[in-house]
Amino acid sequence: MNITDAVLENGKDKTRIIQEIVPGKQITLAHIIAGPDDILYKKLGLNPEIDYNNDSIGIINVSPAETAVIAADIAMKASNVELGFVDRFSGTLIITGTVSNTEAAVNAVCDYAREKLGFAVCEVTKT
Repeated sequence: MNITDAVLENGKDKTRIIQEIVPGKQITLAHIIAGPDDILYKKLGLNPEIDYNNDSIGIINVSPAETAVIAADIAMKASNVELGFVDRFSGTLIITGTVSNTEAAVNAVCDYAREKLGFAVCEVTKT
């Protein structure tokens, strides 16, 4: 959640943006990018020997952030995907694989979070 305040400093208006993470059990982003350009793989720092051969990228963001470790485990067990990135501090998970495998993995993570962990889960989107 972002909060924007107008602050008057030395007689001049300034905008202050405060970023807060609201604690909760939720998946706030679950997205599949089908057929991304190679440059996207490079900019994300993914391993070209593994990841460029795949046709899609799956991105999931979870709170609490440590849940990203569980999400990574579920995704890799649910389907034949590669782990591109997992961050237990920000709650971000990036996976790569064929479109169908990535979709299966993202759906498995969302289903588990909703049904077993009682998370609020956003809709899985795809471009």
